[in-house]
Amino acid sequence: MISPLKIGDLVIDPPILQAPMAGFTNAAFRQIVRDFGGAGLLATEMVNARGFVWMDENEAEHPDRLWGVAEEPRPLAVQIWDNDPATMAKVGKRLVEEYQVSIVDINFGCPVRQVTQKAHSGSYLLRDPRRMFDIISQLVEACSPTPVTAKIRLGCTRDNVNCNEVAKVVEEAGAAALTVHGRTAQDMFRGNADWETISEIKSRLKSIPLIGNGDLDSAEKVVAAFEKYNVDGVMIARACLGRPWLFAQAAAALRGEPIPAEPTMSEQREVMLKHYRLVVSRFGEEKGTVLMRKYACCYAQGKPGARHFRSGVARVATTEEFYQIVDEHFPIEAATN
Repeated sequence: MISPLKIGDLVIDPPILQAPMAGFTNAAFRQIVRDFGGAGLLATEMVNARGFVWMDENEAEHPDRLWGVAEEPRPLAVQIWDNDPATMAKVGKRLVEEYQVSIVDINFGCPVRQVTQKAHSGSYLLRDPRRMFDIISQLVEACSPTPVTAKIRLGCTRDNVNCNEVAKVVEEAGAAALTVHGRTAQDMFRGNADWETISEIKSRLKSIPLIGNGDLDSAEKVVAAFEKYNVDGVMIARACLGRPWLFAQAAAALRGEPIPAEPTMSEQREVMLKHYRLVVSRFGEEKGTVLMRKYACCYAQGKPGARHFRSGVARVATTEEFYQIVDEHFPIEAATN
């Protein structure tokens, strides 16, 4: 049996976290995950702190990435990014006071060029631990008593793996937990996550929990992560996008219970259609259908006829077209396999 994860005064049980993923982990996706259960902590997409401030100052609607945050069940984390400590602190304070979020998480791990090279944020900041300290410490002060956490990678490049140094800075700055993705920014998502290096970080931390992330695509791998490596929690990312029931499977495995079977193709189809309806209810038919294309491709991944389905769904623009492609190409006929 695996103990619950404690982040500040917040108890995460089971200690399985859903990763913040830009463009994917919006309120509709979180609702689908919540329907299946098994995720101890859900998270939003990452929010651009500077963009949030601009919208606020210009009396514009707050970012779509905060859709649902005010109303949905807790615990819930909101991840933010920028390189300016004062801006980050201002946004963190608003998230705590106005949205009553459970955790404010800082993105120090995004390797995407738009965030790193253009905005000097995300994993770019791993080369500047002093700036990281300032961002974290100011956020901690602004958000207190709500816990502030940080997510990092092993380093910027394979020649500059500095996660041990950064981990100490994160804790000294007052963060309540550290999540580590087992690749460098240079790696993007290539190769395998280095869980050995993640595990070594634990000895550098005095009291805050360590959460491991990378390549967890089965309940068995989640169990193995706890058994083999020195982590207090795990975070599931890309593997859950087409399999939101993965959290429930992993949670059952951690309890020593039989792992629930994969839903049938017919059941998976209904999950996808519910997801579609949730997205359309928020964004309308035109925008919602376009946004759903990428989600639908995730649901089809690895299934019979996935290529034909992806090709068709990539062009849909209306509800009628979406349902037609689903009826014609989503592999419901494989339900009894």
